[in-house]
Amino acid sequence: MKVLITGSAGFISGYLVAELLEAGHEVVGIDNFSKYGHTEKSYDKHPNYKFIYGDVKDSNLLKEGLKDCDHFVMSAAMIGGISYFHEFAYDLLAENERIAAASFDAAIDARKNGKLQKITVVSSSMVFENTTEFPTPEGAQRRCPPPSSTYGFQKLATEYFAQGAWEQYKLPYTIARPFNCVGIGERRALRDKEISSGNVKLAMSHVVPDLVQKILKGQDPLHILGNGNQVRHYTYGGDLAKAISLCITHPNALNQDFNLSTPVATTVLELAKEIWHKIHGPNKPFRYTSDPAYEYDVQMRSPDVSKATKLLGFNANTSLSQLLDEVIPWIKEQIELGTI
Repeated sequence: MKVLITGSAGFISGYLVAELLEAGHEVVGIDNFSKYGHTEKSYDKHPNYKFIYGDVKDSNLLKEGLKDCDHFVMSAAMIGGISYFHEFAYDLLAENERIAAASFDAAIDARKNGKLQKITVVSSSMVFENTTEFPTPEGAQRRCPPPSSTYGFQKLATEYFAQGAWEQYKLPYTIARPFNCVGIGERRALRDKEISSGNVKLAMSHVVPDLVQKILKGQDPLHILGNGNQVRHYTYGGDLAKAISLCITHPNALNQDFNLSTPVATTVLELAKEIWHKIHGPNKPFRYTSDPAYEYDVQMRSPDVSKATKLLGFNANTSLSQLLDEVIPWIKEQIELGTI
């Protein structure tokens, strides 16, 4: 099997490319390094990996990359932490719509004139931004009010692209919705702006690396956004890569959408305490203070994951404690290197 992955230098894609290569597949990656700048990956010289430098808004480039490919993973997008939703409200919508249109144009052509079997769209849990159904099943995004943030709205629009391409051109699809990916490899983006959080300046605005950085740098009391009751399902990047791989290959994934996540819910405050005690040990008292939350800081994000288990046999088995044991030392190293 040969797979084209756009945004191949990105965070989740880094795990996915490695997963597919390990399984013996050929992978073609396309990226223009617009998020992090030039990055090196462990698989860059793998014999089954081909990298194409370029802008995925160029549908002709995508058509060339899709030659002889059986599958297409549309992963490229302008994406960042919660501050991105506010700082780049227009750009997120406009840039990602252009990426989606070019990607589907190329996929429709490759389905008609090439070997392409299916497009797998990497969507987002933000399509459920305004849901009141918990745990949230697939389909709730069509029953609840549309997302308030431009990022969430555009991700929902991408799912409609998949619907339209199937209805008009019979392009098969699968929609994969990762929830709160956590892992190594995510660095400071080129467009990230430093934001003060107490006595520490941060640029990523992703909760796990931000909390780890502040605690490693000795912040006490720890500054958190809001009251810390926000609920998330922190899912290991390696588990998500396995899930997306199943979305690509499993026959039960055809024309389906899947919530991909650990079933374990964790509040931000519980997360902060877990990181605090892993870094400081059990004896240092945990203290925190609340900073004003962002407008689009969703309070409850809790998926129903039974569909992926039933149809794909997928379960995210890496615990929060296990993933933090990998992530905390990596972030500590990156702080020393100045990359995060």
